[in-house]
Amino acid sequence: MQTIKTALCSFGMSGWVFHAPFLHIHPGFELYGVWERSKKAVAEKYPGTISFDTYEELLNDKAVELVIVNTPNYTHFDLAKKALFAGKNIIVEKPFCVTEKECDELIALAKEKKLLLSVYQNRRYDSDYKIIKKVVQQGWLGDIVETEFHFDRFSEILSPKAHKETPGPGTGLLYDLGSHLIDQAISLFGMPRSIFADIFPARKISLVDDYMELLLFYPSMRIRIKSSYVVREPLPSYILHGTKGSFIKARTDVQEKALQAGLSPDADDWGQEPENEMGLLHTEIDGKITREYIPAANGNYIDYYNGIYAALTSGTPPPVTGEEGRMVIRVIEKAYQSNAEKRVVEV
Repeated sequence: MQTIKTALCSFGMSGWVFHAPFLHIHPGFELYGVWERSKKAVAEKYPGTISFDTYEELLNDKAVELVIVNTPNYTHFDLAKKALFAGKNIIVEKPFCVTEKECDELIALAKEKKLLLSVYQNRRYDSDYKIIKKVVQQGWLGDIVETEFHFDRFSEILSPKAHKETPGPGTGLLYDLGSHLIDQAISLFGMPRSIFADIFPARKISLVDDYMELLLFYPSMRIRIKSSYVVREPLPSYILHGTKGSFIKARTDVQEKALQAGLSPDADDWGQEPENEMGLLHTEIDGKITREYIPAANGNYIDYYNGIYAALTSGTPPPVTGEEGRMVIRVIEKAYQSNAEKRVVEV
């Protein structure tokens, strides 16, 4: 089996939680190296992995085939561009870039260089989203009329990650958690026609946006996307209403907590939700009203890397394309325009 030597641009939470464990267990990848600016931690966790002192050193290593740009949002464009010019395939963490213009430039460059470009949207592989996708695709609710996607947290203190709390390009809740929700909405229903947004810092201590509500307009449907850091008791994360019924689901994927606890994602029951976290389906099927709890398939971020491996070895489309990543950024930019102008904006 061909092994793809892969390098990470950092070994913070994104690196050691969301990427390294899956690169380590996947037979098609080798966690070859990590750019570690100061703290040298990767070799302790993964012996034999190279620690690069500089990005130039990483890019100049001819053995590196795939670079994962998992650094602060405002650095994505510059680091991804340098990797493409160095002849490396790239995965860029969400959000893809800060602006749609930056996305366009990277997409064009990757095509010119005939290199893979993919955006890492791991929440497509959460158990809760998987069951939402199944409910929609199976048509269990009839024609979808209204949906709400929530990603709420409660925190009375600022994040220790300074780049997330310092005002500047690509900061704030909309770029952070909002990019997950927007990607999920677009993946299910396509691009909206227009948008109205309300975005502001809800906590007195916050210097960046930590509350956002987007209303996405479709011809015969509305999607409301909400996220806040001032929600101690969260609502269900997914609420769908259709012409035949409703589906309600909490955010219950267990992968992030398991990875933070140091568990390996090769366990047989990996990504399995607790039985008491099933989604509630209340609808009409074949003329019969039914109200029951529906289990979700296991979540597993390895599926993203399976798609990347197939794209690199067989030429299939990557699991999340640059064009899909660009659509998310377009919605984000239009949301900020709507918030600034206090009106509905065409997308």
